Amino acid sequence: MELFRVVTLAEARQLLSRYWPLKGRRKEVLPLLAALGRELARPVTAQDDIPGFTRATMDGYAVRAEDTFGAAEGEPVILQLVGEVPMGQPATVAVGPGQAVSVATGSMIPEGADAVVMVENTEIISGDRVAVFKPVAPGQDLVRRGADARAGACILPAGHILRPQDLGILAGLGVTRVTVYEPWRVGILATGNEIVPPDEEPAPGQVRDINSYTLAGLAGRSGAAVTLYGIAPDDLETLVTRVKQAMAENHLVLLSGGSSVGTRDLTVRVLAGLGQPGILFHGVAVRPGKPTVATVAGDRMIIGLPGHPVSAMVVFRILIEPLLKYGGYDHPSGRAAVTARLSRTVTSIPGREDYIRVRLEEGPEGLLAVPVPGGSSMISSMVWADGLIVVPLEEEGLEAGTLVEVHLF
Repeated sequence: MELFRVVTLAEARQLLSRYWPLKGRRKEVLPLLAALGRELARPVTAQDDIPGFTRATMDGYAVRAEDTFGAAEGEPVILQLVGEVPMGQPATVAVGPGQAVSVATGSMIPEGADAVVMVENTEIISGDRVAVFKPVAPGQDLVRRGADARAGACILPAGHILRPQDLGILAGLGVTRVTVYEPWRVGILATGNEIVPPDEEPAPGQVRDINSYTLAGLAGRSGAAVTLYGIAPDDLETLVTRVKQAMAENHLVLLSGGSSVGTRDLTVRVLAGLGQPGILFHGVAVRPGKPTVATVAGDRMIIGLPGHPVSAMVVFRILIEPLLKYGGYDHPSGRAAVTARLSRTVTSIPGREDYIRVRLEEGPEGLLAVPVPGGSSMISSMVWADGLIVVPLEEEGLEAGTLVEVHLF
């Protein structure tokens, strides 16, 4: 069987995007707090204005702004105090020419007023007169009705991932339950005769299962519901049975394969027989992570990841995390990075994207990105790193001193 049919990272993303989001996700209605981090299945439309009335944002006096024009420390404007609007009460008094009404932060602005003078810029000079020492502009220190949300407006679209601030505006709208999608279900199966569970003592030539746990952590952090399916030996019949079990119970199945050519070939044989449309690609022009294979069978996606821990984590980060977390590769939150100066030159081979592990240090001219040594089999190199930098596909490397974007873990 052909071992590699290599595509670029951009091509791999394009192929996966044709089938994502996968079909078959259930919808459920949850109370607000239980919906944090979940994906909206329906848009949310405001039924009312927020706020429902124009309100003050400072303690002071509601006034007609034009009545304060020309006010100064040495020549204040004198206004007649005609009432007060207590917090949480409707305004029962109006502001006319030359008048002011006392308000607190959050008070309703009375009819006729279009600004608030902060109490610090005023002085009571008698029981019913207030001196204004500083002019205000229309709209100053107040929030108009509907400034946060207008009735009938779409506040949050379908597909939006709910954040704490989103729960706040929904609560303000009186929305206490929302319709969301169930989390993506992700099954993880480790493969290889040399892999043993973490609670076992490895025999000579064996290693403990690292990838199931790093991948489970990454998928869980991306909002998925994760199930581990243990370790399958390098046996075709067993592997097919275990993969089909995971497919029946999950939307996405991740196989963490052994590092040998024979094991990789076995994984491809299994994936090729799962159904249509079949294998999308076998090999991605990145380092680490080249021997990655992906297939779609019906409404299920199966991705075979390299056996080396660093390779598996890097591929998850650049191919899988954006799908689980943001629904695609173009979401602006997926591009968060810090800028740093490369501490030393790194080399690469044109024709592949290199993902270099770096740690961040403070240098004399700002942040330094310091490459972390270690091969793709060394999980410790990921532990000591703060993020990844990318050597582009066509470059032979990056010179020391180059400004780079560090994509943080």
